[in-house]
Amino acid sequence: MANDVTGNAPARTDYTVKKGEVSLAIYRKCQVASAGEPVRPVLFLVHGSSNSGLSSFDLTAPGAGEYSTMNVFAGLGYDVWTMDHENYGRSSRTEGNSDIASGVADMVAATELVIHETGRERLHFMGESSGALRAAAFAMARPERVGRLVLNAFTYTGRNSPTLAKRAEQVEYFRTHNRRLRDRAMIRSIFTRDHPGTSDPRVAEALADAELVHGEEVPTGTYLDMTANLPVVDPLKVQAPVMLVRGEHDGIASEEDLLDFYRQLPNPDRQFVVLPGAAHALVFGHNRHQLWHVVHAFLAMPPRRDV
Repeated sequence: MANDVTGNAPARTDYTVKKGEVSLAIYRKCQVASAGEPVRPVLFLVHGSSNSGLSSFDLTAPGAGEYSTMNVFAGLGYDVWTMDHENYGRSSRTEGNSDIASGVADMVAATELVIHETGRERLHFMGESSGALRAAAFAMARPERVGRLVLNAFTYTGRNSPTLAKRAEQVEYFRTHNRRLRDRAMIRSIFTRDHPGTSDPRVAEALADAELVHGEEVPTGTYLDMTANLPVVDPLKVQAPVMLVRGEHDGIASEEDLLDFYRQLPNPDRQFVVLPGAAHALVFGHNRHQLWHVVHAFLAMPPRRDV
């Protein structure tokens, strides 16, 4: 089911798909194609543990500039999609904890719709934080649907991660509870816990305003996976070209841990990028324009011919 949402260009179209009895909210932004124009490449954006799809990738922050990754990449010629995973945003609320495996199942259902609507058999993906874990796990499960894969603020084993070490103090809570508190204070902490000054405080407030309409609780599944079950992705099983993007001040993913993952990737079309002055929340940082630049360059780059 689709519903057009009018407003500033590019327009957004909203869909719903079913994963069994679970209803999943899907969102699309794309510039109107001209007659005879080639089919646009598809970019599917995957949100993280504490925020839903639109607040992560289509955020309006009054007075702070452009924060909609969907708008930016639609303007660059992509057909841009995102979704709310089970128990997030406008998707169904269930008794589950929405772990990484659940997120992969969400993406299987969502990408069936995207392929049907666009005619594209292979899609590009960009995941942020635990969304990068979801995207990489999906690439292992459904390699035939993946073109290029961008993993922002990814976590491999969690070695040398001060944030995960602190979060692991609550691992028994995550094992026994399927929801955790995600109030305004917690959302603000996303912007300050790594390195103050890497983002605009107005964006934290805009994000909180957008998210808290969905309540003050979110699932614990990705937190449990990241504190007790890493690694959940085997780099040897990710066949697509991959770009890993880490913020200089990321407190979750250490550079050494990510380089270990990077060196094991089998596809020679791979890149490792460290964004200066950035923290874990890359899409919300002052240097988000650098992120958009390197992602666009990677997605548009021709494949290597020397292998």
